[in-house]
Amino acid sequence: MLTRIPDGAPYGIATGPDGALWFTLVHQGRIGRMVPGHDPAVHQLDPADGGPTVIVAGADGAMWFTEFQGGRIGRITASAPGTGPEAGFEVTSYEVGGAYGLAVGRDGAMWFTRLQADKVGRIDGDGTITEYDVPAPGGMPSTIAAGSDGAMWFTLNQADAIGRISPDGAVSVHPLPTEAAAPVGITAGPDGALWFVEIGAGQIGRIATDGTITEYPLPDRACRPHAIVTGPDDALWFTEWGAGRLGRITPDGAVEEFDLPAVPGSAGAEPHGLTVGPDGALWVALEAGGLARIAVPPPAG
Repeated sequence: MLTRIPDGAPYGIATGPDGALWFTLVHQGRIGRMVPGHDPAVHQLDPADGGPTVIVAGADGAMWFTEFQGGRIGRITASAPGTGPEAGFEVTSYEVGGAYGLAVGRDGAMWFTRLQADKVGRIDGDGTITEYDVPAPGGMPSTIAAGSDGAMWFTLNQADAIGRISPDGAVSVHPLPTEAAAPVGITAGPDGALWFVEIGAGQIGRIATDGTITEYPLPDRACRPHAIVTGPDDALWFTEWGAGRLGRITPDGAVEEFDLPAVPGSAGAEPHGLTVGPDGALWVALEAGGLARIAVPPPAG
């Protein structure tokens, strides 16, 4: 099922504690909110040129997002929660240059990456910011996720590596076996490991909390995998930005691929972020102008 987002380019998407889908409209400087089965509400950010990218649910009941181009991290709530365009919003912004990846840590803070500054940071609910240097010059810290070991794990897109930062700020870097892997998305897997995508190499990777790395080549090495999440079926699901597909990989490495619907009036789908929705389905942000819903059977047994 495809929900068209008129005059919008969805990029990041997440499920909120309010039972709604929240998504960024990267080229329009907007944040959208939609209860499945209802029309979306869209909030125009001010200024509008921030390029909102990643959005996640915080531990405080709000949604948090990055504006990579605008150099900000934002916090947004629905001040008048509704199921359509009448919903109102409240936004607070914090200056953070080049913020891209964002995830909630086990400490309740929001942890972020600064793509062009070789830094990872955390921001408390009151806006207090602490930053840590990443010892990989030019490595481009990209997306970030909380690990089962209490640390935060992040991709280093240009260093072809995975980074780990402990709650006290100690950083370690784990080089990948494949050159020009260019990892982007990362997520906590159902097996206690971190799973990530290699957009440059067309592979899915797994890193255990002891640093052991396994890579799985995809059938189409040119598919440009971008984002990854753990699905409701205990498999890993990922977007193939270059091929307009959705992929699925089990913890033992079995891969399936599924075509996504093309957005009417566009050249394809351009899938980026994805999330498990409040209805238990997978929802994919299509930069071409829509949100795709994919029903996923629950795990056997």
